[in-house]
Order: sequence, then structure tokens, then C-alpha cells
Amino acid sequence: MDDVQIPRVLYESVTQHLCSRKAVILSGPRQSGKTTFMRHIIGSLNMKTIELNGDEPDIRRLLDSPTSTQLGNIIGDAKVVFIDEAQRINNIGITLKLLVDKLPEKQVLVTGSSSLELASGTFEALTGRKFEFTLLPLSYEERAGHFGVLEEGRETERRLIYGSYPEIVTSPQNAQSLLKEIAGSYLYRDLLSLERIRKPELLEKLVQALALQIGSEVSYQEIGELIGADNQTVAKYIDLLEKGFVVFRLPAFSRNLRNELKKSRKIYFYDNGIRNALINNFSYPHQRTDIGALWENYAVSERKKYLAFHSIPANSYFWRTTAQQEIDYIEEQGGALSAWEFKWNPRKSSKKLSKSFLDAYKPQETGFITPDTVHTFLT
Repeated sequence: MDDVQIPRVLYESVTQHLCSRKAVILSGPRQSGKTTFMRHIIGSLNMKTIELNGDEPDIRRLLDSPTSTQLGNIIGDAKVVFIDEAQRINNIGITLKLLVDKLPEKQVLVTGSSSLELASGTFEALTGRKFEFTLLPLSYEERAGHFGVLEEGRETERRLIYGSYPEIVTSPQNAQSLLKEIAGSYLYRDLLSLERIRKPELLEKLVQALALQIGSEVSYQEIGELIGADNQTVAKYIDLLEKGFVVFRLPAFSRNLRNELKKSRKIYFYDNGIRNALINNFSYPHQRTDIGALWENYAVSERKKYLAFHSIPANSYFWRTTAQQEIDYIEEQGGALSAWEFKWNPRKSSKKLSKSFLDAYKPQETGFITPDTVHTFLT
């Protein structure tokens, strides 16, 4: 069984943007199913296709600054041009621009395992010539749609430990070895290929330090002291990890109250399994001291997938004061606020949210997200 049997929410959105004389770019972490997804799209088109893989050296040479004539010769009579792992190709932005401008009858499909080079070199050149999507590991909505809500609920503990990469979900018997391979062989591949990463061991120390701090505020200075790096290096490497779809930041929410934390941030992993592989801890919840942080990372990352897959414009935050009043997750949509607390143990969800926050901001929706209530939060 492979992940093509689990329908992806993005499929309909992507197919609606085909045949528009624009490139369709699908970015996301390695092993999140991008190649399988694009091949599924190609199969639905039933057109002659040429597939070019940026991991192959000869393909990288062919697509590094070709002329429009050379591109035409490479593609021939194919109607669909699929460039996989495009971020590995030098000057790919200019090449894609030429394809869209000079060969408008071709449908250009592109994947990139990070937004590193794509963010800097591709998007600027492709202004007005692309539709962009992000494919993350399988979402709760996709898994529940495939397995059923009841069965997916029974798998909650497993998702907290092993995450939701397609191959992990469909081959659970090999979860630990697969995760270690993804976290080892693939996690840093694009990051370490950049000249800017001169100390790979520093990056590994950083990502392990972040893995131990999920659910907590992150101080660049404290992490720098821990791993032996200055604040600027820590900030740069975290930015690269974010562009590589390893982690994402949640800033502090602050508008009215004098004692609110304003410049703090939390950092979460896109996938629980990767986080646990980095600290080599695959113990189940009843054996762990970090279960609250695991649940919080799971809920926040799954919400991020839901918003991304449905193209919902929203701002996400956490809130805390110097008096240690806090709210785990705040979301702003269209000027309206919602506030949520994450509780792995439903019996601990009876307390009320911070009165200071409720009085100051009057959120439209509030609640506690537990394993019993998570379905409505993620669908």
C-alpha cells in the first residue's frame, strides 16, 4: 500500500489550476508524497509527459541556463513537463520563466523539497506565472477520511510518537527505521548543500535542542550558549530549518496589556515523528514526561496543515504574560480571534481560560482541545 491510496485534500485545488498557462509549483518536505501526488495529477491528464529529476546530475546540467530553443529540443512533443526536486537545479527560476513564456502550450509541473532556492531564485522570476501549493505530511482530515474517524482516533497515540509521513502511516511496521532514515538522510540534505551551512554539526545540535523545547518559549541566546553559537547564527539556521519544512515558528500575541510578552516565540516541528527520531525516543505516552508538549506539537502542526491545505488566511500566535498567564494557541481570521488550550488529559480541561485575555480581547471562540474534541478543531 502507498500514499496514493490516501486521497490528498490538495488534489482538487491543484487540478483546478491546470491548463492555465502557468507553472504549478508543489513544495514541501522530502518524503511527504509530492512526486506520487504529481504523478497522480499527470495520470489524470492523459497527455504525453517528460519527467526531469533535479537529483540527477545530467538533468541539472541540461536545465542550468538553457536557451528557449534548447528547452524546446529537450521537451519535444511532450505536453506536460514535470520537473521533480527543482530546488537542486541552478538558475531554475529563469528556466521555468522561459518555459512558461516561450512554450505556453506546455503544462509545467514542479516539485521542490525545500523552499530554499525556490524562495529566492524561482518566485521572483515567476511573478504572475505560477500557482504555488505546499504538501505536508498527511493531515488528520486526510487520514480520518481514509481510515474513518473512529479508527483514526484509535491511532492518536501512534501519531503522537511516529507522526504522519505517508510511508509511516501506510507501513507502520517499519516506522522507527523509516523515521530515522528520513531524519538522517533527508532532513538536512537540502540545507547542507548550501554554502551558508559551514558547520553541519552545529545544525544537528540546534535541531536537537529545539526538539527538547517544543511547547516552550525559545530563547536564541540560551540556545546559542547551549550549542556554542551566536544569536545571529542561531536565527539564520532556524530560518533555514523553517524554509526546509522542518520547523515553524509561532510568535507571541500582544496588543493591549502592558505585561504581555511581545518578542518571544515558540518553535514546533511539522511532524512529531521527526521530532522523536531526533531525540531517539519512541516510547509511548504513558512512559513519557513530555506528553503534554507532544500533544501540543501535534495539535498545532495538524492545525497548520488544515489551514494550508484549504488556503485559509489566518494568523497564529501564543499568548503569555510576565505573570505566567498563558494561552497555548490563538488564531486570527478576518479580525476575529479564537483562543485554545491543549490538554492531553481531558480531566484537566475543566479550568477556565485566562480572564485577563478574555476581558481584553473578547475572542469569538474558545475551548480546550483534547483527544476527544480534536476532530472538530482539525476538520
